Amino acid sequence: QCVHVPWSQPGFEKSVINKSASAEPVPETEDQWVDSYAAFVKKNMKEMKQFAMFSRHEDSERFLKEHNYLVCENGANFLSIWSVDLCVEEKRSLMERVSRQVIVLQYILQLAKSVKADPRGCIAPFYSKFKVADKEYQAAYEDEVRSFIERVEGRAQARLETALKEHEEEEKQKRLGPGGLDPLEVFETLPESLQKCFESKDIGALQATMEALPKEEAAYHLKRCIDSGMWVPGGGSPSDSAGADDEAEAEVYEEVGPAGSEEAATEGGQEAAAAAAADDAS
Repeated sequence: QCVHVPWSQPGFEKSVINKSASAEPVPETEDQWVDSYAAFVKKNMKEMKQFAMFSRHEDSERFLKEHNYLVCENGANFLSIWSVDLCVEEKRSLMERVSRQVIVLQYILQLAKSVKADPRGCIAPFYSKFKVADKEYQAAYEDEVRSFIERVEGRAQARLETALKEHEEEEKQKRLGPGGLDPLEVFETLPESLQKCFESKDIGALQATMEALPKEEAAYHLKRCIDSGMWVPGGGSPSDSAGADDEAEAEVYEEVGPAGSEEAATEGGQEAAAAAAADDAS
């Protein structure tokens, strides 16, 4: 994220920038960018984290002059990502400190870009200006810090929401029954009378409630409960009618909750003999 820096002020003329230093090669493809960043982090993570911990500009300047290879896009990107990580981990104070150093690097990079010079040669000019900066300049810097922190917070929130959705999807996949339905979602679509039967695990009440439903509706809910794993026939199969003959062959069902708990239940007679499911298992 670029920042707006008022470089057209005294002390930032091109003549004061050291142009003799050779710039690092710029990656041209996405794969080159990824490889370049990975190599930079592997080599310089320790030094980048050291720089991020400085709160005084004098200490930061001295450290960057001794490690001027840190002043690059990869360095700013690493600290930006780390800021988001810290925000996700709810380490607010540390995140704000790192964010300030991100802005320092971005200011230096913007200065180098504006004067077409190597960023490593812009360290001293930047800090020289900062030491004597007027209130307007300081206020602009603080505004950039606040804006960056707001972006970090937004990115952290988006990352948390994405992680939550992924976790919920993983849990849903674990719950899916043999027919590919989620028992929690199926439970929410059942009539309240059937929900109460499952909540109480009252097989007798469940049978009676099913028999009281219209034939097609009972068959619909029965199939969905079986496909979601809420009802697992242990032998035979349910009849096509919710009001089967009393002489019908007895059927055996296993009671399986959404979390995977199982209990066997045997009922004879009518079609709707079934097993109750747990209501709010994860």
